[in-house]
Amino acid sequence: MNRKGLLKHLIFLMFFIFIADLIAKKFYWYSTIWYFDMIMHFLGGLWLGWFFCYLLMKKEIGPKNIIYVVLCVLVVGGLWEFFEYFTFNSIGQDAFNLLDTISDIFFDLSGGTFAILYFLKKFHKNPEKIMPINFNTV
Repeated sequence: MNRKGLLKHLIFLMFFIFIADLIAKKFYWYSTIWYFDMIMHFLGGLWLGWFFCYLLMKKEIGPKNIIYVVLCVLVVGGLWEFFEYFTFNSIGQDAFNLLDTISDIFFDLSGGTFAILYFLKKFHKNPEKIMPINFNTV
């Protein structure tokens, strides 16, 4: 496994998300582009998935660790939604929307799942041992 390559991806994506968020706030993309929040949640889930792959899959990669990565992404995504809820309530906005919350968590998990698949394809020497999928046809 090439952990150095994964670390480079993590750092690049972290700075990309940070710069995209700064630009989005400056130009009000969160309120003018209706799907921009979905893109950012997918990218956040992707970053979290790679981060937890980096932490949890040092030596052994198996279904147990893959489930841990997905659960970690789910927990952090859920904590982020609680943070948004309490932040909006503290400034006097009643902005809770169940459909938006479910959508955000779905895109977090989608990004995390994509991160796992990308990790297995790019950074692991023999991904067929873990998941018997022919990655050459995907």
